[in-house]
Amino acid sequence: MPAHIEPKGLIFLCHGYGMECSISMRGCGIRLAKAGYAVYGIDYEGHGKSSGLECYIPNFDDLVNDCSDHFTNISEMEENKKKKRILMGESMGGAVVLLLHRKKPHYWDMAVIVAPMCKIADEMKPHPVLINVFDRLTRLIPTWKIVPSRDIIDAAFRVPEIRDEIRSNPLCYKGRPRLVTGSQLMKVSLDLETRLEEVSLPFLVMHGGSDTVICPSVSKLLYETASSSDKTFKLYPGMWHSLTQGELPDNIDIVFSDIVNWLDQRVGLGKKLDAGKET
Repeated sequence: MPAHIEPKGLIFLCHGYGMECSISMRGCGIRLAKAGYAVYGIDYEGHGKSSGLECYIPNFDDLVNDCSDHFTNISEMEENKKKKRILMGESMGGAVVLLLHRKKPHYWDMAVIVAPMCKIADEMKPHPVLINVFDRLTRLIPTWKIVPSRDIIDAAFRVPEIRDEIRSNPLCYKGRPRLVTGSQLMKVSLDLETRLEEVSLPFLVMHGGSDTVICPSVSKLLYETASSSDKTFKLYPGMWHSLTQGELPDNIDIVFSDIVNWLDQRVGLGKKLDAGKET
């Protein structure tokens, strides 16, 4: 919570795959609170301090529903009813944001989306035969941690010290994805890709130009396809996947300056909107 002032608005954080809120997103929350916003989050089932088999996502809709219920309950508190409701998600959390918006298209006021998981790059899409085999295995051994994957921590976080912090954080998951989790992530990405035109709320989408986890073209596609009349795309040349935590300090300052400026304009505190801007 911001100190000594009434919050400008409510920001609801949606963390990425294998991450959590209380440690890995604490810096993000503090920066936004210092900028005058009340910040809330939830560890998904099987993530962080929440119960459930570690990083096991048997049904992505259940995860989205948990977030929707928690964030809506906070928004409907008497002291919060007149405040702007802002969704913010990074990577898999970006997919959660888009699905929360789809669930309640007119409820959320705006969104900040960082390197969202809303499309599988064409060169990474598995052959339909492989998808069929994958589905069969998922029904037989859903919890097995055998999905082939590279070290996402090395690929996502640019600063070595931050990588070490993530690896030493007992609340973060470091193993291979479970079969059913991998299947759910793939299905969600494929589904979102075909329905990006349904995105209608004001949003800021941000992506690192050197992101090797999710191709920057994904964010550009979201920006170009969404039906929102107020949308902004910011591409940061040379930056990696984790813009809010894993980048060089000066780069993180730039990213949060852009986020706060964009938000302030839309809660009535700025001078001129930059709707439809691509930078």
